[in-house]
Amino acid sequence: MKIAVFPGSFDPFTIAHQDLIKRALPLFDKIYIAIGVNSSKVGMMDVESRRSSITDLYRDNDQVEVEFYNGLTVDYCESIGANFILRGLRNGTDLDYENIIAQNNLLLAPQIETYFLVSRSGEAHISSTIVRDIWKNNGDISHLVPDVILQYIKKLD
Repeated sequence: MKIAVFPGSFDPFTIAHQDLIKRALPLFDKIYIAIGVNSSKVGMMDVESRRSSITDLYRDNDQVEVEFYNGLTVDYCESIGANFILRGLRNGTDLDYENIIAQNNLLLAPQIETYFLVSRSGEAHISSTIVRDIWKNNGDISHLVPDVILQYIKKLD
């Protein structure tokens, strides 16, 4: 069984994240959207709201699971039997950063391979950081997050 972990903070989960999952589903039997928990970091959405909203988004898809994790991503992968880490690349800066992490993950767990998917044209500008900033400044984010996620965000007000 091919199991992948898509790790991140997902604060919030964007249409770029959604597109990456959609494109990765044919490659894997199961994808775990793994929300990294950093107790010292205060985000736009609390971690439970993130999990609930993403779970709601994928409620009709048995191929996708949403869970929390902390610690090393490779340790989490080993704990659920995943041999793949899924990462999205928006630009060369992402590639440089993600390549360093992937190389170190290979040293820690050589049996776990990282797959990179390049952002679809027209979505490379989308990041959770940008979405948070637009939202914080009363801008419209409806074109940047899935409708289900937007409904959870609107409850923050």
